[in-house]
Amino acid sequence: MRVIFFGSSGFSVPILKSVAEQTVLVVTKKAKPKGRGYALDDNEVKRAAAALDLPLMEIDSFKDDLVKTLPDHKPDFFVVASFGLIVPRWVLDVPSRGPLNIHPSLLPHYRGPSPMQWALLKGDAMTGITLIRMNEKMDEGDVVYQEQTIIEPGENLTGLSKRLAARAAAILPDFLDTIEIRGMMNGTGQRHEIATYTPIITKEMGKIDWTRSAVEIGRQVRAFVEWPVAYTFLDNKMVKIFDAAVDDGFSSSGNPGQIRGITKEGILVDTAIDVLLIKDLQMENKKRMSAFDFARGYRGLTDKVLS
Repeated sequence: MRVIFFGSSGFSVPILKSVAEQTVLVVTKKAKPKGRGYALDDNEVKRAAAALDLPLMEIDSFKDDLVKTLPDHKPDFFVVASFGLIVPRWVLDVPSRGPLNIHPSLLPHYRGPSPMQWALLKGDAMTGITLIRMNEKMDEGDVVYQEQTIIEPGENLTGLSKRLAARAAAILPDFLDTIEIRGMMNGTGQRHEIATYTPIITKEMGKIDWTRSAVEIGRQVRAFVEWPVAYTFLDNKMVKIFDAAVDDGFSSSGNPGQIRGITKEGILVDTAIDVLLIKDLQMENKKRMSAFDFARGYRGLTDKVLS
């Protein structure tokens, strides 16, 4: 089985490794300049391809001339996992056995670029992995395999992504072996009328609104722990929050955003409903640290209001 692998994120890497022996080409999105120095930030898939000594193609879009060389690799199969671009019909027709997309949600729910973040943000109890036979529309292909898993209490995006990627990597090799013997299955059509869609995550989505409940803010922290990281402002300086949870030992005093106290576990902040315990943070131009250590070095923290 000759596989061309498409991926651009950390979620893609374990999946790529699971089919590395069959992979004849890795396709990833070209790095974009970032930071004040405008340095190129190679993505994790590019680094993994180099470590695995696999040929790499970097593209900005499917209009790039390089894309026209895909048929030269004579692929039997495409595997697409967190690639970040809609694959056009003519490209999907290139592999002889067909194109497969691995999506970290229970399709047709949470189509689009941020399914894991949205499952965490909404407080879902379950999520899963769906394998679809791709078409040219976003996550609308027929389902050839699906399994569900619980979202663990307190699980954040990093943990959930690693767990789903590892499971997808465990499933895929046997799945491809079956296809090699029996051919690509047709799958089952999705119920498009109940589909839900997720947006591209923006920096503004990380801004904490303290008039929401502690439960909702805790979900926001867990969903956006990698990007953009939930943030607030203390004395006009940005504070990023990497870990937080509802503290059941306190009731809100009704002053959203007010710091009501410090414990060894962290900083207690009032919300509209219940109290949020901040455990891990990073203040602007400072290093990341435990909230308790931060509080010990910041005078007069109690009663200040986060905004």
